[in-house]
Amino acid sequence: MNSEKLSHTTNDIRQSGINPNHWYVVATSQEIKTQPLEVKLWNQNIVLFRDSLGKIHALENRCPHRQVKLSHGKIISDYLECAYHGWQFNNQGECVIVPYLEDKQKLPKNCKIREYSVKELDGFIWLFPGDTSNLIQPLAIPEWDNLNYIATVSVIHYQGHFSFLIENLMDMYHGHLHQDLQAWTDAQLEKIEETPNRVDAYYQAQSYYKIDKIWSISQLFFPGLRKLHPEPLTVSYIYPHWVSTLGEYFKIYCLFCPISLTETRAYLIHFTSLNAFLRLHKLPIKFRRFVKDLCFGSAQKLLDGLVKQDIIMIEEEQQAYLENPQQKGYEFNPTIASVQRLIQNQVKP
Repeated sequence: MNSEKLSHTTNDIRQSGINPNHWYVVATSQEIKTQPLEVKLWNQNIVLFRDSLGKIHALENRCPHRQVKLSHGKIISDYLECAYHGWQFNNQGECVIVPYLEDKQKLPKNCKIREYSVKELDGFIWLFPGDTSNLIQPLAIPEWDNLNYIATVSVIHYQGHFSFLIENLMDMYHGHLHQDLQAWTDAQLEKIEETPNRVDAYYQAQSYYKIDKIWSISQLFFPGLRKLHPEPLTVSYIYPHWVSTLGEYFKIYCLFCPISLTETRAYLIHFTSLNAFLRLHKLPIKFRRFVKDLCFGSAQKLLDGLVKQDIIMIEEEQQAYLENPQQKGYEFNPTIASVQRLIQNQVKP
């Protein structure tokens, strides 16, 4: 594909909001235990909590009495209790108990806070800030429970617009930044495909890793064992999240939680495939589960290093934009224009 055409990037994208009619990831399952948890999604303050059966619920993080955060409180018999005066709310956001309410006093009919659609899937908490959650499903992550994949999760939290991160993830030429931390090199863009809800960019790259033998995992720890070989590298913006595959051995997800115009949180999940280890597949399920759990986070140092380097660059981009919003950049990778079109089309009325 001819990617030599020069274009200007669009700074207006840094003012784009999100399409609320999608599922966003706001936390990991492990973050929600016995106490309420405060999360933020696009300028909305939300409290997550579990009931006595362990089911996740999400409410507006605001007591309608004095407007303080309900996340300061605790769970009492499946009700969320405000720490300030002890008002309690059910899973639908209705105030059901005021401990000092007199017999002649009644709560206003509108003494209620917003309830959000929320699901717990694949180790994460998915929240739907729109109004039609039954029309769309969260992005599937089949590798999470698959015994043939080893996972590592790294949190990306930076001061900047979410568009900077998705542009970074879709532009494989930025691998120059990561040097020894990158799993591939010499990416070449071959084609781009666009639909109303996604952008797929197909690259050809040289991969350092080939996980085809049981000892191949050691390549993650000993650079001398790595040998360059060609592999297809595909990156996809499946709004509002990102997925990448490198050959048959690696798959990566980035699950977005845009907090505001100038703050973004995301979860980067790296999967290493064990599909080539046929003998491993014949072992007892319990043992394979033990191996999967034991190896969880095996790529943590690598992944955290990549994230740290990217955050430095992205926050500098955001700062440069804030200092001079009219300054235009130059871009040779047409994938960036495709990504910006998708973001803008998602928020069109």
